Amino acid sequence: MNLTRSTQDFLKENLTLADALPTEMPVYVNSTAYLFGVSALSALVILILTGVVMSLFGPDWYHRSGIGHFVNSLHFWSVQILFLAIMLHLLTKYFMAAWRDGRDWTWIVGVLAFGASMITALTGFLSQTNWDSQWIAVQAKDALNAVGVGAFFNTMNTGQVLTLHMIVLPLVVAFLVGIHLFFIRRDSPVRPLPEEGDENEPAI
Repeated sequence: MNLTRSTQDFLKENLTLADALPTEMPVYVNSTAYLFGVSALSALVILILTGVVMSLFGPDWYHRSGIGHFVNSLHFWSVQILFLAIMLHLLTKYFMAAWRDGRDWTWIVGVLAFGASMITALTGFLSQTNWDSQWIAVQAKDALNAVGVGAFFNTMNTGQVLTLHMIVLPLVVAFLVGIHLFFIRRDSPVRPLPEEGDENEPAI
């Protein structure tokens, strides 16, 4: 079995060039309800870029240097924007019944990406190595022990937390977001719910 050929065949069958790089979008995406997903994606890109810079220069740089402190703050506030955008994206798509028309896997993968993002954010707060992170680590340890996963994830283990936050979990989030975007590009953004008695599709 040729994995490369199988991947090429799969992409040819499921994603055209027009879908991957569209030059025109349906008119209904001009609504504000469609902005939250791309806002979350933009915040994620900033998070990845600032995280890479912080990992290259180390904690002494982003705690003591003025520029490093700015990058650290940018990383922190990007997390807040990310989760605000995700929550608004999740709520708007829930009330739009975004799983319609065979888009159930788009919805499922999006929810999984949200869950992975929450775990990534937790490990990020634990990586601050300050009083807040110590308090969060102790409380999270008790919560994880209560649900029976404390043997696999020790919030008091800085090395494990850093590895998960900087390597494992970002790759998981990026993978899930990539699949989510693939489904959106393949199936197009979900249409608004039709008004009562209106069976006409929105204009494109």
